[in-house]
Parts: sequence; structure tokens; C-alpha cells
Amino acid sequence: MALTAIGTVIALGLTACGGGGGTPAGTGGGTAAAGAKDAFNASLTSVWNPSTKKGGTVKMANPGTWDSLDPGDTYYGYSFNFIRLYGRALLMFKSAPGKDGNTLVPDLAESLGQASDDNKTWTYKLRTGVKYEDGTPVTSKDVAYAVSRAFDKEVLPHGPSYLNELLNWPKDYKGAFKEPDRDISSAIETPDDQTIVFHLKQPFGSFDYIVQMPMTMPVPKDKDTGTKYQEHVMSTGPYMFDTNEIGKSFSLKRNPNWDPATDPNRPALPDRYEVALNVNADDIDNRLISGDLQVEVSGVGMGQAALTRVLNDPALKERTDNPQLQRLWYVSIPPEVKPFDNIECRKAVQFAVDRTSVQRAWGGPLAGGDIATGMIPPSMDGYKQIALYDTPEGKGDVTKAKAALQACGQPNGFETNISYRAERPKEKAYAEALQQSLAKVGIKLTLKPFPQGDYFSLYAGKPAYVQENNIGLAVNGWGSDYPETYGFMQAIVDSRTIRDAGNYNLSVKIPEVDQLIDQIKGEADAAKRTELWSQVDQRVMEEAVTMPGVYARSLLMRGKGLTNVFVSDSQQMYDYVGLGVQ
Repeated sequence: MALTAIGTVIALGLTACGGGGGTPAGTGGGTAAAGAKDAFNASLTSVWNPSTKKGGTVKMANPGTWDSLDPGDTYYGYSFNFIRLYGRALLMFKSAPGKDGNTLVPDLAESLGQASDDNKTWTYKLRTGVKYEDGTPVTSKDVAYAVSRAFDKEVLPHGPSYLNELLNWPKDYKGAFKEPDRDISSAIETPDDQTIVFHLKQPFGSFDYIVQMPMTMPVPKDKDTGTKYQEHVMSTGPYMFDTNEIGKSFSLKRNPNWDPATDPNRPALPDRYEVALNVNADDIDNRLISGDLQVEVSGVGMGQAALTRVLNDPALKERTDNPQLQRLWYVSIPPEVKPFDNIECRKAVQFAVDRTSVQRAWGGPLAGGDIATGMIPPSMDGYKQIALYDTPEGKGDVTKAKAALQACGQPNGFETNISYRAERPKEKAYAEALQQSLAKVGIKLTLKPFPQGDYFSLYAGKPAYVQENNIGLAVNGWGSDYPETYGFMQAIVDSRTIRDAGNYNLSVKIPEVDQLIDQIKGEADAAKRTELWSQVDQRVMEEAVTMPGVYARSLLMRGKGLTNVFVSDSQQMYDYVGLGVQ
């Protein structure tokens, strides 16, 4: 991702957003503080400029475009954050600052899941009175249909695959588009319009974390248009689509059939959201600084050009927040792409890279993050310092890299391509830093930028394209889907998640890792799970199929005119549900 959790902020125990558009988190029912005082990191653990005032328009911009606005076909963290404005999953993370934002609360459901059959059966009751934007009541069958349509990763390639793997689907099931009349009661039952029952293949005690994801947002079968559904998603939240030009811009307006009495989680303060897409990243930063724009929606933080300006201007720095994230920026090394089918060639890359230049490319220690040596971020269970490819002062070791090249039969180096998302200047800088490092040992990289919206579905996440186009290195980033190590690691190291397109695991295909993950799913002892995750991380690094860059930080700027601003651990960025505007 999907991108969720800030590991080092301290919760203040603030309350969630008040029911039915009432008191936002931490406001105490007050009104907007006129001229709220700016301060560096003011939004990390409390609400900055609290308000209950309704009205106004929040203006946002994205340097790229969405993978999809369809709740069954999206996996960017910012999308998981934003989509809650127009969609309601069974559960959601509390809209609250810091660690309090990691708390699961009921959303479309009345309560958290009721587990039975040794955590293999999970039952949810839907709230009564929830309607779509056209006034049609939401039923449990709409949730079941939403999950079954998202099963089809050919039609909807982007979204999470947890439910595909966890539920007890009928043999050779292909999803609702290809088998609309298939009996799926072995996986999902809807005994009445308010009840949905999930049947798992094996016990899984963290299932509540799975159903807070967008694929449980209901979809009415008679309004589903497949790949075109993202053009007008049927809203169940406080906002609905007003305009939508895919790839250019869209706007949200109030949903007249949203009943605040059924929704204790969303204050729904603004009247409108306007989102511009494919806007130059430097322009976004400049507009944030000037006040012409209020939110950079992707949440990756300010670019290098703006960083220098902001950090050297105390007044500008006071408008920023610097969360440490449960997120890793790294490079995938697909072992099918020659010469990376030879582990020694992969090790040559690991030894040659100057990790300090990589850190600078991401923005340095403050806005980039700490140099990473493994896949699991330090704030998560299973983290340990892995020293397999340590080099003097992180500058790279030319001697060891050349020895590895000799061992893999490429003593003079070789040529390959490196992919990254074209709209992200930091990813380009990362690729350029690697290009310069590897050139010292004769490895020549050609930079291949691809669009953010299709990066995983058509390019770096499509194995056939990767092999045909010699993508030997792929810039990647991953944030926790939920605050457990399973929610960070499984999607990017379990080879059984790999499909024809839309992959976030681009390179890890290790049978022993898959076996360890199966052990983890069935292990009740938390300490044993932690040790098993450490073994997973160790094995991934031993195979050298990923090259960690930095454990991420970001520098976020609070746009002028915003109220109710806070960073939530569950979102890794400003919580879009809580925002207001003066």
C-alpha cells in the first residue's frame, strides 16, 4: 500500500470524531482558533487548529493519478485514507491523532467482528438506515458482492488480495464478473440483509484488520460497470462525486442521502473537495507554501527543492510535520531478469550501492529517513539489524562488489534498466543515486520512468513486462496495511500473492518464506510470531532479491486555511476524514 502507521509519535488519548457530524477529535466542542499558532510537529500528537465549523472547499493536488477510485481496485495508502470520504467499509480506523488513530471502530457494521469456530468464522451485523447516494438501502449482499468482484485481479488488478487468500472460496473460483451465479456460501453467507458471515480456510485472529480495507465497501450489483465503475462510485459516505475526469481532476460534494445518525466517525466539515491530478510535484510544493493549495494528497512529503527553502525559513518550517512512518523505500530485484537470476549478481548490487547517497536522494535523515538494512521497519515486531551487506560508513564496497561480479560471470559489469514512478522526483533522485553508485563497478543503469497510476498494473508490477523489458531494478515503496507485521510483510514477500499484473511483491519467491508465513498465521504466541518474522526478513535479505533504502520519514505541510489537522498512525499522513477549512 497501502501505507499506514507512524511508529514513534505519542498518543494523547484524544477522542474520536463525534457522531453525526458533531465534535471532531480533540476539539472539546470548541470553535476554530482564529490565527492558530503554527509550530513544527504541531499535528503529530494532537489536533492543530481544532474546529467544528462546517463549510468551504478543501483543495488538493496529486503529482500523479489514482491507481483507481474504485474501492475494489485501489492500493495506495492515500487512497485508503481519502476513499473513506465517499465509501464505508465494515470497520475503519478511528479518526484521531497519533496512536489513538490505530484503534479499529465499527463503520458500516454495528460492532467489531464476532469470531467463532476457533477464529475461522467471522460475523458482522450492518447498521440499519445506511443508504447509497440514490436513496437505496445498503444490504449485506452488497458487501458480499463487493468482495466477490474484487476477487478478480484481471478486471480489478490493484486491490489487496488478503480476502482471496484467507476465505474458503469454492474450488477454482474466478470472481463475480466471470461467475456471477456461483454459490460462494463456503466463503461468504448473507442470511439476512443486515448480516454477513465470512468463512476462512484457517484461523486468523486479526480478521478485523482486513475488513477495514476498501474491498468491503458495498457495491450495488445493478450499478456495477466493471472497469468503468471508478468513473462514478455509488457513495455511502458523506460525499459523492460531482465531477470526475479520469486522469485530470475530480470533485466531491455532499451526499444528500448520508445520514449522520448512522455514522459516528465522520464530522464531514467541508462542503466540497476538489482534487487536481498529474500536477508537477514542485508546483504543488510552491502552491502549498503560497496558500493556493491546501493538501498534497499522496502524502509522500515535500520534494528536495522545497525542503531546502522550508527548512531554512523558520516560519515555513513551523507549518510542517515530520512523522516517522512504518514505511520502507526500497528496490526490488526480480530474479527472472538476467543476470539477476544469479544471486552473486544481485549481491554485487547490494555491495556497490552508496546508501548515504540514497538517503540524501530521499531528503536526508529528516525528510527521507534512516538507512535501512532489512525490510521490517524498526517500530514493528520482528525488526532486527541485518548486517549482510554492511559497507564502510554506508558508502559501498567496490572490492566486494567486483568480487561478486566475478563470481556471477560478469567481471566487467552489465547493463540493466531501473523503473520508478515518473511523477515522483524523490524516486527519480533515488534511481539516479543508484545509477551513480553502480557505475563505479561497471553496472550501467538506464532510467525508465512510468506513470504512477499504472506502475504496478502495466509496468513494474507485471512480470511479463518486467522480463520483456529488462527491468532488473524497480523502485518500490510499502507502508503497513495495518499495525501488525503481517499487515506490512505478507503482501510483499509471500510469493502466492503474485499474479499476472498488479503485483506489489515484485521479486520475492522463496518457498521457505511462504512456509514461515503459514506458520505465523497459525501461531498464537506473539513472541514466537516475532521470531518467525525475523527469520522471514533474514531469508529475504540472504536471497538479495530486495535492496532496502530508507525507513521512511516525510515532511508534510499544513495548507493555509485548514482546520482540524492531525497525523494519524493508521494513515501515515494527515487524516482526511477529520479535516475542515475556514
